Amino acid sequence: MRVIVIFGGSGFIGSFLAERWLETGLADQVVIADIKPSALVNHPGIVYRQLDVREPIPTDLCATTPEWIFNFAAIHREPGHEHHEYFDTNLKGAETVTQYAEAVACKNIFFTSSISVYGPTPGPTTENARMCPISPYGGSKFPAELIHRGWQSRGAERRLMIIRPGVVYGPRDPGNIGRMIKAIQKGYFAFPGSMNIHKSYAYIYGLLDSIEFVINSGESVVTYNYVETPTETLGDIASQVREFVGSKAPIMSLPTSVLLPAAHLVQTVAGSLNPVHPVRVKKAGMPTHIVPKKLQDMGFPFKYTFKSSLEHWAKLVPSDFGKKAA
Repeated sequence: MRVIVIFGGSGFIGSFLAERWLETGLADQVVIADIKPSALVNHPGIVYRQLDVREPIPTDLCATTPEWIFNFAAIHREPGHEHHEYFDTNLKGAETVTQYAEAVACKNIFFTSSISVYGPTPGPTTENARMCPISPYGGSKFPAELIHRGWQSRGAERRLMIIRPGVVYGPRDPGNIGRMIKAIQKGYFAFPGSMNIHKSYAYIYGLLDSIEFVINSGESVVTYNYVETPTETLGDIASQVREFVGSKAPIMSLPTSVLLPAAHLVQTVAGSLNPVHPVRVKKAGMPTHIVPKKLQDMGFPFKYTFKSSLEHWAKLVPSDFGKKAA
């Protein structure tokens, strides 16, 4: 029986990966290990185990040694946590997951890092760029990569894949692209800063393709960016959404110098989790011009532009675009 474990598997990426690997026969059983319940708990082939990666992981998590361990467990939402919580969870989780892999003799780990390890990237940025994170989340991710690398270095037969994805989007998207689509459909969309900054996004189905591609490559260690290519400007992305949904909504850019004071005022009234929090305003106006050079050099076949990803998405889940199934 081919078994995989997905730590943090109740989240967006983990849920898609679990379904994909069961549907394609890449796994016979998927153990989702997460502090939060999984929406797939009743899905054939899914075993859910509630656990906190900050605590030691029991070696009887699976009935057999997992073929692959996917470590997606992380605190990532900003704002919403104290600075130390990102490090407490993301570094401790890297330690406990690699200790678990050691204890059960699993030879393969796939770890999800983030493009936030680079900080703002106004120009094209590859995997060889200097690490310069400006957020506690980004600051916790590169040390977590190093913990996983330490595990890999202790066994010549061990394999480690590290992905640094852009902001992931797709069906049932709870994030930036999903909010943009809804805002444009309602007749308005505004963002801080310039329309000309580049924003790197990762379509979930392309990301899943990349996971299978690097695993099948046979390489022992791969660290790679995953974003759709070419990276487009925020203005172009918003315009493509507007055209795709058939809207005439105006797309406006507002100076960050105007939005930040307003966001601070809203935060005072509405609290830290409001949608116009100053941290969110700064992130929205920050360029992320990422180049997936490692995948390009390996010959990965990128299937999706931003426009074609919208078309693919709408065929799968038309209700996300306010449409009825055909």
